[in-house]
Amino acid sequence: MARDDYEQLLFCQDEQSGLKAIIAIHDTTLGPALGGTRMWTYDNEEAAINDALRLAKGMTYKNAAAGLNLGGGKAVIIGDPKKDKNEEMFRAFGRFIQGLNGRYITAEDVGTTVEDMDLIYEETNFVTGSSAFGSSGNPSPVTAYGCFVGMKAAVKEAFGSDSVEGKTVAVQGVGNVAFELCRHLHEEGARLIVTDINKEAVRRAVEAFDAKAVDPGDIYGVEADIFAPCALGAIINDQTIPQLKAKVIAGSANNQLKEPRHGDIIHEKGIVYAPDYVLNAGGVINVADELHGYNQERALKKVETIYNNVEKVINISKRDRIPTYVAADRMAEERIETLRKSRSQFLLNDKHILYNRI
Repeated sequence: MARDDYEQLLFCQDEQSGLKAIIAIHDTTLGPALGGTRMWTYDNEEAAINDALRLAKGMTYKNAAAGLNLGGGKAVIIGDPKKDKNEEMFRAFGRFIQGLNGRYITAEDVGTTVEDMDLIYEETNFVTGSSAFGSSGNPSPVTAYGCFVGMKAAVKEAFGSDSVEGKTVAVQGVGNVAFELCRHLHEEGARLIVTDINKEAVRRAVEAFDAKAVDPGDIYGVEADIFAPCALGAIINDQTIPQLKAKVIAGSANNQLKEPRHGDIIHEKGIVYAPDYVLNAGGVINVADELHGYNQERALKKVETIYNNVEKVINISKRDRIPTYVAADRMAEERIETLRKSRSQFLLNDKHILYNRI
């Protein structure tokens, strides 16, 4: 906690329901810590703690880079989401969140659902994605839209124009987010090359967008202007970089760089990389709008600022002569430090929007 300057680590246990959970709050300089609750069958408690801490810090940077007045936090529940869930568990967890008095706001994540958020909402207002409160709905289309507008900023840097008309985009993975991203690209006249281990997902994309399909192992080496990683993490690595022919890397997958040095390598090769947590922030921007009483038009307008955020990252990269993945961190850190000078840890008060929800 001291090494990465975490504020708080909370262990939650309720014997009656079987709840064993961890809430990590990394930084609340910008506002309350927003981050989802993940339910997973961790090998041991140390693995759960490390995951909560890692994810909480990631949310600090994602929220700051997205221009949100929110800090970073994350929660994990230890258990099998397929068989260990019960109403008492999530309601007990909601009471722990309520005890933090607004310092942490939760949302869906891997292993949790809208229905789980509804149960948490029975005990606390500090939750998003609940149908009882007024969920913003499926985040995939909004995440995809944010990726699309952010990709255009990277395309402008690489090609001089932000239009993807006539450009070839290699899309790795065509799940819910990537399928919607393909829709935007197709409508603007891009040519698509797609792959996925799910053959049905590939077939759907080929039929809908006249895409060309290739085997998963071949996607890196195809002739393309843009490579869009939308599936696995750590796919920019020693094996894949030599195969890449694209001038832009921009996709929705998390943690695309296997190691930081791989970000250095693609920077040296002149590839424009749009850092993943800047590009895929549409989902969290959308869900954050629920805190103000969800308005889709307002949320989408905020999502469109991802274009500007990618431009800022590129400008910092050129200004400081650093790779874009470092520039993204610097942009987030500069925003946090600017506000840190004027206020410290987040405290709920009558000027904060959440007050009206209590």
